[in-house]
Amino acid sequence: MYRIIKIGMDVHSKNYTLCAMEPVIGEEDRIFANIQVTADYKNVLMFIEELKLKLGLDNEYDIVCGYEAGCLGYSLYNQLTAAGVKCVILAPTTMLTQQGKRVKTDARDALTIAQCLSYGGYHAVYIPTEDDDSVKEYLRMRDDHKDALKKIKQQINALCLRHGYHYDGTKWTIKHVTWLRWRRSKLVSVVGVNPPSDIASGRIAEMRKRNMSCFA
Repeated sequence: MYRIIKIGMDVHSKNYTLCAMEPVIGEEDRIFANIQVTADYKNVLMFIEELKLKLGLDNEYDIVCGYEAGCLGYSLYNQLTAAGVKCVILAPTTMLTQQGKRVKTDARDALTIAQCLSYGGYHAVYIPTEDDDSVKEYLRMRDDHKDALKKIKQQINALCLRHGYHYDGTKWTIKHVTWLRWRRSKLVSVVGVNPPSDIASGRIAEMRKRNMSCFA
């Protein structure tokens, strides 16, 4: 016997509420369980195996789990799909819910998610691919270089200002950097550090930012 089971999961950082439902056209949907477990994907896997055992191992199952986008991000999705379980993340604003005031409970929310899974009353959240993650990390690294460059420039500007060196033109042009180099020895004698190393760091950060921006 072929059975379609939808498992709505109301997930929180410390617990999951799981509702297993079999949609039946023209009849009342069958609710097999609505339980709460500790927040561990292995408990979801155990719940599925116990459900199969209860309904009969000789059946063929199409089981889909789902939860609302929220605090867990993609972590539970990744864990379940890696274990061979179909899973979707529902966009909360697209879910079809009953109108009127109702007391929200975890069990009721899990049932609502199961119903949405059963009758298509939702839009799924886009799941980033490995390439998407790589691009995101690349952009984050590029932004880190931009922040580092900005900080270095601020430090050099503050150093010059504290010791009476003021540049009237546009800063961080070729002329400005040349102007800074001409004051290298004076700044070293005043503060006992080597500003050119800061300038060099700034140039390196600028080069990294430009190189990375070419691909962003």
